[in-house]
Amino acid sequence: MVGTTSRNTEVEGVEGGVGVTALLVAAARAIETHRHDALARDEFAEHFVRAAPASAEWPVHPDAVEGGEANPLWGRFARYFGLRTRVLDDFLLRSTHTGGARQVVLLGAGLDSRAFRLDWPPGCVVHEVDREGVLAFKHKVLDGLSATPKAARVPVAVDLRADWVTALTAAGFDPAAPSVWLAEGLLFYLPPAAETYLIDTVDRLSAEGSALAFEVKLERDLFDYRDSPLYTSTAHQIGIDLLALFARDPRPDSAGDLVDKGWSTSVHTPFEFTHRHGRGPLPEENDALAGNRWVFADKPRR
Repeated sequence: MVGTTSRNTEVEGVEGGVGVTALLVAAARAIETHRHDALARDEFAEHFVRAAPASAEWPVHPDAVEGGEANPLWGRFARYFGLRTRVLDDFLLRSTHTGGARQVVLLGAGLDSRAFRLDWPPGCVVHEVDREGVLAFKHKVLDGLSATPKAARVPVAVDLRADWVTALTAAGFDPAAPSVWLAEGLLFYLPPAAETYLIDTVDRLSAEGSALAFEVKLERDLFDYRDSPLYTSTAHQIGIDLLALFARDPRPDSAGDLVDKGWSTSVHTPFEFTHRHGRGPLPEENDALAGNRWVFADKPRR
């Protein structure tokens, strides 16, 4: 077990607070990559995990997971992240190849390596928006691997609590052109007002033909699941108290707000995609994933 979240929260980059959850997701993607029935493959993920002191000893291969698939953290939770990666990969590729958008914006990009591992159409630009420390860590690891992006990659070093719109447009984003937005594993860390602002801003910056995907939690009270094996295992095995990081105020109905703004939206449980792909987490008792929803929205052309 590594140090506790409270011990790490003041460290910059990916070593503390919400930042260290990017390492958690990277470890899950690494484990998924090495599964014989992998839903998604991310060859860069294990390098991020090994490069950070906070996660250097975490497993990055299924064979290294104590208890295997029965491990709530590195079994079931890691499989959830693998499924989420696959579903959102498909969304981004469909929105660019079929939908025709050529601007992709990853909000709170973390250690996302999609610019390097997905087969983007010609002319695609991937904007990665996150804090300077997170992006600096990512650059160091990727530079060490001599990684080459498969699309034009534009890092936008800004905290989403600051004026990220100015930073994004200064980096070349064009609000008049269709865009694809992704907020993966982001909104439940934001206060409700910040989520509303983000959704309103994405709507304002999105031309017709744009698309958006994001993840939300619908629980009445997150602490109803405080004894969930997923949460307790994460705290015990790697010292991350997810409940201490999540915003606990009642959440806005962002999917409904988008409908009111003229978007076409659909809301899904992760378990729907487990059945679709034939693998992934299934519902269980005292399930911390019970309230998770994946939202997909399109701004139709008139």
